[in-house]
Amino acid sequence: MTYCVGLSLDDGLVFASDSRTNAGVDYVTTYSKMHVFSPAPDRLFVILSAGNLATTQEVINHIQRDLDYPAGGPNLANVRYLFEAAEYVGGVSLSVQKEHGQALAQSGVSGETTLLIGGQIAGQPHGLMMIYPQGNYITSSPETPYLQIGESKYGKPALDRIVHPGLSLNQGARLALVSLDATTRSNITVGPPFELATYVKDSFTVGCRCRYDADDSYLISVREAWNGGIQEAFLSLPKFPWELPQTDKAHAQSC
Repeated sequence: MTYCVGLSLDDGLVFASDSRTNAGVDYVTTYSKMHVFSPAPDRLFVILSAGNLATTQEVINHIQRDLDYPAGGPNLANVRYLFEAAEYVGGVSLSVQKEHGQALAQSGVSGETTLLIGGQIAGQPHGLMMIYPQGNYITSSPETPYLQIGESKYGKPALDRIVHPGLSLNQGARLALVSLDATTRSNITVGPPFELATYVKDSFTVGCRCRYDADDSYLISVREAWNGGIQEAFLSLPKFPWELPQTDKAHAQSC
């Protein structure tokens, strides 16, 4: 399984992904799920992927081929809006899935892939969109400035409590890392190395791209600080305005 998250903030974008592609009792593989495209000086796109690895690789290969050998159709170098980029990538994804879908279905394998695409084209605002396996897409909003794909439920609570568009990119990056680590703690199919990238609006280049292995000292420090903060917050919660009856206390101690 996979977990990827993107944040669309006032200052730019944050992207984070795990790299575990297969997990079993004694077999785990890793593969980068973050793909950066800079097809022209006036644009930049980052694509995160979750789903069938072969489908994802073929989609990314087709996108790169269309840039290397343009045939007159849309590609990431000539689209004018971010939503056109999402439509184009969604079309490529759907075409690849249709090509192999029947054979995969006969083998009991899903060929679906879900994608996040974020970036900016000069003259347009930066943005973040999620592309479904069916080729359509949704966009983030000021009310919900993040999108997730893959095993999303464990990393969602931290985002819901903290994220807002006014976060700095540094704060957003730390929050994304916390969201990834929380997912890893609860689901063995998601795990490091983690990849993290930031994009400063109107820069048209990736601000930073980092990789964190399981034993990375910074990742460990973030995890310990977050866990310790949660424990402190719990212990500081207001007590109930009543005490348990003495008989209940005794029962609780004997259980």
